[in-house]
Amino acid sequence: MPYKIVFGLKNGKSVQKEFGDEFFSVLKGKRLGDKLKGEDLGLAGYELEITGGSDHAGFPMRKDVDSAGRKRILAIRGVGLKKLGKGIRQRKTVCGNTIHQKIAQINLKVLKEGSTSLIEQPNENAESAQAPAADASTEKPKS
Repeated sequence: MPYKIVFGLKNGKSVQKEFGDEFFSVLKGKRLGDKLKGEDLGLAGYELEITGGSDHAGFPMRKDVDSAGRKRILAIRGVGLKKLGKGIRQRKTVCGNTIHQKIAQINLKVLKEGSTSLIEQPNENAESAQAPAADASTEKPKS
């Protein structure tokens, strides 16, 4: 199962990449707010911080819930809530702050950038090679 990792860059942009199980084993058991070295994910020179995520059903992770699974909490504000009014509490289902097997997306903030860029620059030669040439001999006549 591929895991989505979203990198928040310093310029305000974000980059989403998919990683396999070999990289997820590095992240499993880590908590929100923990710092990682980029070498663990194959990104030399990067320093990253875990800022959030969500599980396979879309429930968000919350920093103040200490567990590895889902919990129903009574909250006033924060991640996973829309404010209904001042002081109104809501019962919501959220994920805990520990990365576990059912987490599908992990958000990481880039603290220090490495030598390679996470954003893939579009290559003009590759785009022209991938685009099929429109050939009149392959088109079928309209009836």
